[in-house]
Amino acid sequence: MKIGIMSDSHDHFENIRKSIGLFKGRKVDHVIHLGDFVNPGSVNLFKEIKLVGIFGNNDGDKFRLISAFNEAGGEIKGDFYEFETEGCRFACYHGTELQIKDALIECQRYDVVLYGHTHQCENAVVGKTIVLNPGTVHGFGDKATIIVFDTKTKQHEFISL
Repeated sequence: MKIGIMSDSHDHFENIRKSIGLFKGRKVDHVIHLGDFVNPGSVNLFKEIKLVGIFGNNDGDKFRLISAFNEAGGEIKGDFYEFETEGCRFACYHGTELQIKDALIECQRYDVVLYGHTHQCENAVVGKTIVLNPGTVHGFGDKATIIVFDTKTKQHEFISL
C-alpha cells in the first residue's frame, strides 16, 4: 500500500492541487494530512482521493473542518491518530508539543512516527522507528514537499512541489 503524507498546507490551494496530482500519479491508496489546513475550504480539494487528517495548532475552526471532512468523504481523527496496515504501526501527530513527539518516537511502539509543524523535512531512524516529517505543502517561500510511503517495503520518497 502506498500512503501520501503531507502537512502544513496553510491555505496554499495551488500546492494542495499539485500534491493531489502527484499522489494520484503515484497511485497512493490514501493521503494523511498532519494538520494546519487552516481554511476548511481546502479540504474540499480532496474529494477525488481518500483523506485522513489530524488537527494542527493553526486549525482553529474545528467544527467547520469536521464538516468539510464529512462533505469530502474524508476522516478527521482529532489531535492524534494511530493505525496499523500490512504489519506496519503508525503514529500521526502534528508535532506541536516537542515532549509528546519525542515520547512517541522513544517509546519504540511504532514502526513509523509521522509529524509536521516545523516546516522542515526529517528523515531519521531512532531504534526501530522511522521518523518522518514531510515539511510543508505551503513552502513559505522556500521548499514545498510531500512524501509517498510504501508500507510493504517501508521505503519513502520526498517529493518537491
